[in-house]
Amino acid sequence: MKLQILMMLGYGDLRRSHSEVCTLFNEAHVERPIVRSTVTKIVAKFQAVGHVRDLPKSGRPPVPENTQLDVMLQVQDNPHSTTRRMGIEFNLSHTSVRNILHKQKFHPYKITLRRELSEDDFDRTLIVWDDK
Repeated sequence: MKLQILMMLGYGDLRRSHSEVCTLFNEAHVERPIVRSTVTKIVAKFQAVGHVRDLPKSGRPPVPENTQLDVMLQVQDNPHSTTRRMGIEFNLSHTSVRNILHKQKFHPYKITLRRELSEDDFDRTLIVWDDK
């Protein structure tokens, strides 16, 4: 969309006004009309930055690739290590460690012993109760 607006604006002797570009765009794209100030903002951004792509957003920087690899190696070496312990070891939050593991398709699980009854369990319980 932004590139189309710049192309409609033209260059050299074939330049159009922002209002003309707005009208031309709205005729071509009835389903999503724009206003003249949109054209003005896009042109100003292009002149200031040299492109119309969105600039990178501010925020927390991503965890470095080598740290992510270290976390994965730690999990392979010691699969029973907790995310909190690994977070302290790698100076990350435990949620960052959890997110790294989740992106690599690692899922937490808890191993529990499953107790099953066998055929002679009933006899053993009778003996225990008879002794008392």
